[in-house]
Amino acid sequence: MFRQELTKLGWIEGKNITIEYRFAENKGPERQRELAAELVRLKVDLIVTSGGPTPLAAKGATSTIPIVMTTSVDPVAGGLIASLARPGGNVTGLSGLTPELITKRLEILKDAIPKLSRVGVLRQPRGVLGDLQLGELRPAALALKLKLEEIETQPDAIGLESAFQTAKQKQVGAIMITAGPSFGAERKWIVELAAKHRLPAIYADKAFVEAGGLMSYGADYVDLFRSAAVYVDKILKGAKPADLPVQQATKFEFVVNVKAAKQIGLTLSPGFVSRANQVIK
Repeated sequence: MFRQELTKLGWIEGKNITIEYRFAENKGPERQRELAAELVRLKVDLIVTSGGPTPLAAKGATSTIPIVMTTSVDPVAGGLIASLARPGGNVTGLSGLTPELITKRLEILKDAIPKLSRVGVLRQPRGVLGDLQLGELRPAALALKLKLEEIETQPDAIGLESAFQTAKQKQVGAIMITAGPSFGAERKWIVELAAKHRLPAIYADKAFVEAGGLMSYGADYVDLFRSAAVYVDKILKGAKPADLPVQQATKFEFVVNVKAAKQIGLTLSPGFVSRANQVIK
């Protein structure tokens, strides 16, 4: 969608724009910093980043080359910009509202399972992204009279298998996963484990549901990437990142997989299912 929108704006790859693609392949912040430094050495005119720690890696590599974030978490708290309205440096773009949306996902879980009392939350052992999300989630759980069981795990097969076993031992009635690229890379395995242990789960990205997961609620990433192309267009035409306010996500998607619900013996009310933007049967 990003490239399609660029084309609509008159930027044709191979004609009047060249895109240097770099993928960290889930190898962590150090690899992201290496790739950012490589792009700076190439003297690119602009850097576009995905979510997680990639904007920080890019900013650490350059204070002059414009950086456009596509799905940043909390750019102010993360030290990327001075404020949403006035970024003030070489970074601008979009915020996916990741920390705030995790509370909405908890509410949806409670609506799906009215008798729910205990929720397992899988998170990585460290990281600003997880801390921000749990900072929002804990008071929301108290308000909903839900007990949170926070389970630290490495986002790999062994760690996740152990985490789900721990969740069952703690007798949780449902599972949540803190949003982040590392868990996203393991979504197929996470979905399989949730089904194996018959645990209802809600995710931040509909890719989990498309892989067989139960349901998701999150920002419309297609819309965010389309908007990122607009920022790129403006900057390449002379605008300065410091003068372009960071936009927060305004479109959201709620996706429900009825087939997955049946597989784990969960009955979802017709009213609940009717709220979804997309229903997978």
